[in-house]
Amino acid sequence: MEAAPLELLQQRLAYRFKDEALLQRALTHRSFSADHNERLEFLGDSVLNLAVAHLVYERLSGLPEGDLSRVRANLVRQETLAELARGLDLSSMLRLGEGEQRSGGKQRPSILADALEAVLGAVYLDAGFDAANALVRRLFRHVDIRPEMKAAARDPKTGLQEWLQARRMALPLYRVLATYGAAHQQTFEVECQVAALKRSATGTGPSRRAAEQAAAAAMLVQLENHPPR
Repeated sequence: MEAAPLELLQQRLAYRFKDEALLQRALTHRSFSADHNERLEFLGDSVLNLAVAHLVYERLSGLPEGDLSRVRANLVRQETLAELARGLDLSSMLRLGEGEQRSGGKQRPSILADALEAVLGAVYLDAGFDAANALVRRLFRHVDIRPEMKAAARDPKTGLQEWLQARRMALPLYRVLATYGAAHQQTFEVECQVAALKRSATGTGPSRRAAEQAAAAAMLVQLENHPPR
């Protein structure tokens, strides 16, 4: 990748990498190279959730836990992250294989959202949580975070999280079991584990996020049909 686009992106991020190779990897889809961004995305997902949780906790000090969870879910959902990625013009800097490019991968919300998370993971590895947290705050500085957002998106992952929190149980764990198909047309299989109940459910989808939602939905059905005693 040319130095100029990376330099421009670092200006937009208001962060300069000590190890620029991390940023390049964050912008690399698995269809382009074996040295791709999925591990960075995994790391960035956790960094993002913690940083946004802190941000929401500060801004909406009077909101109860369940409502805070829904606001956070709204802020870290694919559509929100893809829009932030477009604001950074990440699409023009993504490295994708030919098949993924032909199928419009550079504009696909799941790929944009994953790349943004990978960038956060790269910043975390490059300089630690404080630097990544500061970047999250810059990214969300123009996002109108308000209590009314709590009704915007009650997706299966949020619904399962609230179900468990209401019973004072730990949050579920998600892990990718397998990926199938060509790099530009993959299907992900994800397992959702609820350790406290010794239960698991699986789901599939065209992206890790979609598969996680499907697995959470399957777990909710399981809990509804066979409630724990």
